[in-house]
Parts: sequence; structure tokens; C-alpha cells
Amino acid sequence: MEDLSDYRRSYEKSELLESNIPEDPINLFHRWFHEVEDFGGNEEVNAMTVSTFGLDGFPKARVVLLKKYNEEGFVFYTNYNSEKGKAIEQNPNICLSFFWHSAERQVIIKGIAEKTSESISDNYFDSRPDGSKLGAVVSNQSEVIPSREFLEANLKELESTFNNKSIPRPKHWGGYLVRPVEVEFWQGRANRLHDRIRYSFQNDYSWKIERLAP
Repeated sequence: MEDLSDYRRSYEKSELLESNIPEDPINLFHRWFHEVEDFGGNEEVNAMTVSTFGLDGFPKARVVLLKKYNEEGFVFYTNYNSEKGKAIEQNPNICLSFFWHSAERQVIIKGIAEKTSESISDNYFDSRPDGSKLGAVVSNQSEVIPSREFLEANLKELESTFNNKSIPRPKHWGGYLVRPVEVEFWQGRANRLHDRIRYSFQNDYSWKIERLAP
């Protein structure tokens, strides 16, 4: 067994104080998102972990890309017939999380996922490169396949079929909007006394702000 007890670092880049935060978590997320870009790290800022409860009862997390956010919530795209899509259909209560190591920051979002409109999914699909479109068509995501060659052969066939033609969005592929009910912001601090601020959505459509112990 490898002992990782000595793997540690001190977090000292910033702070998160109640005196300097907005009333709405989306505004703070927007600020942090662009500040992380300014830190100059090589991370993919819009990469986030999506956690769901699988049909087998186990939680599962995987990294996907955030494609849009606004006052309604956070949008990503996937295959609705995939493992995550089936899990969301069964239980739309999911978790999104971002870890931005260059800024020593983390954001954890509890929310309820719902499919975006077909027009929103169509517009985003149309904006993708043809290679990405064909990838969405050819892949029965999460299904067992016999080999890599099987996948590549199917792709070549599709490339021939859609040569110089528009590629329509498959009906089983589209977006999810995750409407947040709780958003926690974590800022690393020295001596493991990290800052944690939680926003909880209230019945009157306001956000309750609380500080959590690290």
C-alpha cells in the first residue's frame, strides 16, 4: 500500500468573505469563473463533474463540459440513452461540481435536471463541428461494443452517408438544464481553515446565505 500521508499543500491565494459576495450565487459563480481564467492555469475552466444515482443504486460521477449558465441554471449536453441520461430520467436530483486547482476553489451545486427544449438542443448541435456531430450519431453511449474498429467502421459509413450534407441532431441527444437548489463555494485557506459559503434557495425565491465550518 502506498502511503500518501505527506501529500499536502498550503492554500493561501484568496479568501471568501460575506462582506464581498452578491445575494445571488449565479453572480458569484460568474465572477469566480472568469477570475479562474485570469489565474492562468492550464485547466479547462468549464469542466465539471456530474454525479447521479445509477439504476443499480450506486452513485456515479463523470466529467462533462458546462456549455451555458444563466439565472435559470447550468446547461450541458449528452446522449439521453446513456447511463447518465437513464439515471437522470429515474432521479433528476443531481450534483455538479467544479474544482479549480489554480485558484484553490471548488463549487458544488445541488440541482434538479430537466431536458432543454428541442430548439435549444438543435441550435447547439448545429453549432458543433461535423466531426462532433457524427460522433454523437455513431455512439450508442454507455453500450458495450465489440471493438474500437467497430466504432471507426460505423463512423466511416456515416461520413460517406452525410458527405456534403447537413447532419441532423439525433432525437436521443440533447441538453439538460440543472436548476440549482443549493450552491456551495469553497475557497482554500491556510491551516485547513477553508472558507465555505452556502446559498440555499428559499420558497420566496430568495437565497439564504450561511457560512459552514471547514
